Amino acid sequence: MPIRIFCSVSFSSGEVASGPLGDAWGPQQQKQQQQHSWSNSESEEEEEEKKKMLRKEPNEGDSPVDLVAFANSCTLHGASHVFVAGAPGPRQALWAVAFVLALGAFLCQVGDRIAYYLSYPHVTRLDEVASTELTFPAVTLCNTNAVRLSQLSYPDLLYLAPMLGLDESDDPGVPLAPPGPEAFSGEPFNLHRFYNRSCHRLEDMLLYCSYSGGPCGPHNFSVVFTRYGKCYTFNSGRDGRPRLKTMKGGTGNGLEIMLDIQQDEYLPVWGETDETSFEAGIKVQIHSQDEPPFIDQLGFGVAPGFQTFVACQEQRLIYLPPPWGTCKAVTMDSDFFDSYSITACRIDCETRYLVENCNCRMVHMPGDAPYCTPEQYKECADPALDFLVEKDQEYCVCEMPCNLTRYGKELSMVKIPSKASAKYLAKKFNKSEQYIGENILVLDIFFEVLNYETIEQKKAYEIAGLLGDIGGQMGLFIGASILTVLELFDYAYEVIKHKLCRRGKCQKEAKRSSADKGVALSLDDVKRHNPCESLRGHPAGMTYAANILPHHPARGTFEDFTC
Repeated sequence: MPIRIFCSVSFSSGEVASGPLGDAWGPQQQKQQQQHSWSNSESEEEEEEKKKMLRKEPNEGDSPVDLVAFANSCTLHGASHVFVAGAPGPRQALWAVAFVLALGAFLCQVGDRIAYYLSYPHVTRLDEVASTELTFPAVTLCNTNAVRLSQLSYPDLLYLAPMLGLDESDDPGVPLAPPGPEAFSGEPFNLHRFYNRSCHRLEDMLLYCSYSGGPCGPHNFSVVFTRYGKCYTFNSGRDGRPRLKTMKGGTGNGLEIMLDIQQDEYLPVWGETDETSFEAGIKVQIHSQDEPPFIDQLGFGVAPGFQTFVACQEQRLIYLPPPWGTCKAVTMDSDFFDSYSITACRIDCETRYLVENCNCRMVHMPGDAPYCTPEQYKECADPALDFLVEKDQEYCVCEMPCNLTRYGKELSMVKIPSKASAKYLAKKFNKSEQYIGENILVLDIFFEVLNYETIEQKKAYEIAGLLGDIGGQMGLFIGASILTVLELFDYAYEVIKHKLCRRGKCQKEAKRSSADKGVALSLDDVKRHNPCESLRGHPAGMTYAANILPHHPARGTFEDFTC
């Protein structure tokens, strides 16, 4: 079996070694040396030819992978019919046109799908969910008349004159009450205290109250101030009171109250101002316990002489944040309200606007700023709020919350009292029949059915749908897939790599690797020259012939060899 020995050898320049060892070889050894030099020259020429071929290949500009072979092996449909061996013909031209048209149609569809996705469409899903119990909403009611005439004294009238449109020199034309203790206390008039003292009291207005068939009374209501003055909220959930539940739907399973609006206590209209009311009745707002009442803008009216039925349905709204929707998951950054709602945001914003512009606040506004006087109401507060609502839309920007609870309402009315019951009610409440017809009203609020409605916005087109549509169009028009795209990228990588090799990078690496290769020697070559025996017969310090290795051209003095 032949044995190959690999050695790394370095030589210096020169053809024949000088010194005593060069003469020791004699003519015979020099002849063998010439024969080996001829054979080495032939092998060297062959090696040089191979190197020239290797250097020639990347310079010819051929692709690293044949395009025809790639087209035949690629999973892209139609490519194997366009790129064929030999000159292209009419058949290949028709295939190329069909492929370009299919590719154009595919790209158009992809552009349309991407544009549709970037429009961020959404759909609204409506669903009704049955429930065994529901939380009854908060019900806020206000008399449209803020001040009782029997509580108005002459000092009070002079104090309220700017709000009532009355000149100080005018005769009020109605009897007034004697001045109260506040008139002689020396303290300045406070509109909040005045409304609290002179408003319609719930104990006087509430004639009958029932909730889910059981009795209720003024103790089930909480006081709240609005633009109408002092108002009352049923089931507010404040002050440690639990929120009431209802187990059934329909009339008689909710709140039923009978009220006396006390029209004989209404103030005369002396002039038109923002605080003037021409109506008789009450304003009602049905809202969640998590939001304050905004009754002057969101309430509905209930007239005397009628029994009004209000069938409610709870609606839970879920909106999408941008860019699909307009809601914003915000927290209430306010010192006045714990939870965020649009009404809380508007009241908070209006309060800050009035404090900044008028240095006061209205009676329904939270905070610790001083209450506006009637003169400030007329000169600053009312005009400022009107300007804020009508023109300054950028100051109060209240984002839609992403989760909202509201109550849909259906109203119906019947006349009360009937002719048959007028005398009985007049006798029961010790009033005339005319008074009963002009002042008594009944309000019945209940859930129509014991379920709630969910209105939810959902994304109409997500990234999974976009990828699915693109994949379907890709398979339909050009018969490709994700792996086909990877094949194209792989082929592009090979082409780029080949272009970089043409610039010399690959050649430098080939030269660097070939310089590290050793010389192969067979065992017969080593025995033929037997350099170790010659070494033993010569004294130390003697030099050796440069062509001691077989089939190696004479290149210089042998520097180092290990036996």
